[in-house]
This record gives sequence, structure tokens and C-alpha cells, in this order.
Amino acid sequence: MSITAHALETPWNIRGRIIWSWVFLLLILLLYAPVLKALWIQWWSDPDYSYAFLVPLFSGYVVWRERARWMTAEIRPNNFGLAVMLGAVALLLAGSLGAELFTSRVSLIVLLAGIILFLAGWKVLRAVSFPLGFLLLMIPIPAIIYNQITFPLQLLASRLGTVGLESIQVPVLREGNVLVLPHSSLEVVEACSGIRSLMSLISLAVAYLYLTEARLWVRYALVILMVPTTIVANAIRITGAGVLAYRFGPQAAEGVLHGFSDWIMFVIVLILMGGYHRIFRQIGKKTEEARHA
Repeated sequence: MSITAHALETPWNIRGRIIWSWVFLLLILLLYAPVLKALWIQWWSDPDYSYAFLVPLFSGYVVWRERARWMTAEIRPNNFGLAVMLGAVALLLAGSLGAELFTSRVSLIVLLAGIILFLAGWKVLRAVSFPLGFLLLMIPIPAIIYNQITFPLQLLASRLGTVGLESIQVPVLREGNVLVLPHSSLEVVEACSGIRSLMSLISLAVAYLYLTEARLWVRYALVILMVPTTIVANAIRITGAGVLAYRFGPQAAEGVLHGFSDWIMFVIVLILMGGYHRIFRQIGKKTEEARHA
């Protein structure tokens, strides 16, 4: 009969861990209050990151759902966690001094990992690695990277939109990210690049697949498929806006690009994701049947 670390814990050890937990909680509140406030404001004011409100909620749900896993893991506190925490504080200072929000925000997740490692050890940290890593999706990517992604997506959406319009005999001339029609022009602005839907859909896909799919290769494949699917869906939206601008004027196109079409595209991509997953399930089922035949 084996005895787990939980069975060997003394009231003093438990009390000490509780005290340390409160100390670290106060440390987080003290150090990261400005960081968390700025993060909250960006979520609230930037439509690209409005989905991020749900990320910590889902992480908390996963921690609760998988509580049997981390509560039964062997507790073996590791002092290396202190080094990780010091590294996190160094990242926070570097990010604050350099006005680099991404570094400051990522340091919070590093600090949480260090606290778990210091209080409970590697096995508990491994048990909560997914919800902890999922928190990275709530952090806006650095502006320099964001701009490097957004503008090429604008150009790609413009090209694909032009191809779509030409395929249905709508005369169009593309000048960069502007589609010139006979009586109007349609600009594919940053908000039309598809980055907003892409980021939220990838987060949703990761959450959905964690709950419904155990095979890692299927998880990776479906998350990767979200990228071209979202790009094509966005191009179809721009094509539809171009048709409306050609037939009814630019006001009709503005309503499609910046109104309810975002939700329609989002729903369509979700349906396609479910379809992809069903196909992968059928492939897995046939593979299993062939293996046991």
C-alpha cells in the first residue's frame, strides 16, 4: 500500500501553505493592480479582445472540472519556484520600465506558475498546465506583431474579395486594400482584416477541443484549420459587401462590413468547425474498425 503526500501532511504544513497562499495573493494584488486594470480597460474598449473576458472564466472552470486530478497529485514543494517568481518579477519590472505591456502581462502567468511550483511542486503544476497556459489567450499580442499580422491580412482579404467579385462578373479594380467599383469604392480597413474573428475563434476552438477531443493531433489540426477557414469566410463577407456596394451603394456595404455580418461569419465558421470535427471523428472510427477487423 502506497501513502501519498496528502496522507503525510501535518496541520502545520497545511497551515503554512495557507499562509503562503495569502502572502502570494497579496503580492499579486500589490504588484499587478495597474497591469490588471489596464488589461481590463483594453478588453472593455478594444473589440478585438472583448472575448478575453471569458478566458479566465473558462480556465477557472477547467481547474474546478479537473479538481480530482490536481487534488490527488503528489504535493512536493520545490524551491525552484522561488527562482521562477523572481524571474516573473524581473519580467514585470522590465516590461514596466520599457513600456512593454505584453511582457508585464505575461509575467503574471509566469508568477502563478512559480507560486504553484513553490507550494505544490511539478506534478500539481503539470496537472493545471492547460488552464494556466490557456490564460495566455487573454493577453493582447504586442502591437508590433499585431500590425505585422493585420496589414497582410487586409491585403489578403482584399485580393480574395477581388477574386470573388470577378468570379461573379462584378467589375472591380484593387488598389492595395481598396476595392474600386464603378460607382463607389470599398476600403478593407483594419477591422475588416478578420483578425478579430480569428483570435476569438482560435480561443473558442482550443476550449471546445479540450472538452470534446482527447487526440492531440486532432486538436492541433482543427485549431490550424481555423486560420484558413476564417480567412476564406472573411473574404466571402467582403465579396458580399462588394456586391451590395455595386448594386445599392456604399451605405449598404458599410452596414454589412461593420454590422451583423460579423456574427453571421462567426456562426458559419463555428458550424464548419463542428463539421471538421465530425469528419475527423469518422476517420478515427473507421481507422479503429480497420485495425480490429
